[in-house]
Amino acid sequence: MDKIIKPVLIIGIIAAYIAMRLAAWKKTEGKGIDNDNPYISAGPGEEKSSGGNLYVNYVKPFFDHVLSFIALVILSPLFAVLAVIIYIEDPGPVFFTQKRVGKDKKFFCIHKFRSMKMETPADVPTHQLSDPDRYITKVGHFLRSSSLDELPQLWEIFRGKMSLVGPRPALYNQADLVAERDKGGSNDVVPGLTGYAQINGRDELSIEDKAALDNEYAAAMRRGGFPAFLMDLKCLFGTVIPVFTGKGIKEGRS
Repeated sequence: MDKIIKPVLIIGIIAAYIAMRLAAWKKTEGKGIDNDNPYISAGPGEEKSSGGNLYVNYVKPFFDHVLSFIALVILSPLFAVLAVIIYIEDPGPVFFTQKRVGKDKKFFCIHKFRSMKMETPADVPTHQLSDPDRYITKVGHFLRSSSLDELPQLWEIFRGKMSLVGPRPALYNQADLVAERDKGGSNDVVPGLTGYAQINGRDELSIEDKAALDNEYAAAMRRGGFPAFLMDLKCLFGTVIPVFTGKGIKEGRS
């Protein structure tokens, strides 16, 4: 039986990878996504690019691609269950799509599991809502406190728009955060699912403090090599406690 199962399993994995690569290739942001982008211009972050070293250009993207593929395959049953629960509670799209600022300040779209009702105001960070509990669904509270709502961004990592670790992608209208990140070059880094600011305060941080931590991360990436690798490991392992405790999550304006 093993002689049959193993080849079938290998073929299935290869087929899944090819299908996902084709889907990622076909999935584009649209040629006009940056037509209204006010950030694409020469700025103070230009000369501080994190590119140009082996770790950032090859090692990190390789592990991002492989690990995101494995995670998407393993977590696909969980994705299906969550999708059904989300739809049953509040019928509508299962995924929430939003325009964000990516590497070199170019726009791209991220996906999250929808944790808020269809009536929620668009493009407003949850911590800026005066009464967020009014909009967050019951399953949404669980998704947000456990960070499960972020899992669909594994797809953005697989298609190369994000990394496992990096500055969290700013909303397209968060000009203040983009400007602060420009001061240290972190807009030139591929945004991440988790990052240095995420393990050091998350939503509780001011814009200035968040950008300072992101810029510190960008400096580590510019150094490359083992220091950059250690920084990524620090962020990955440091994410565990905030995820399981919900530390740093802030819902609504104080």
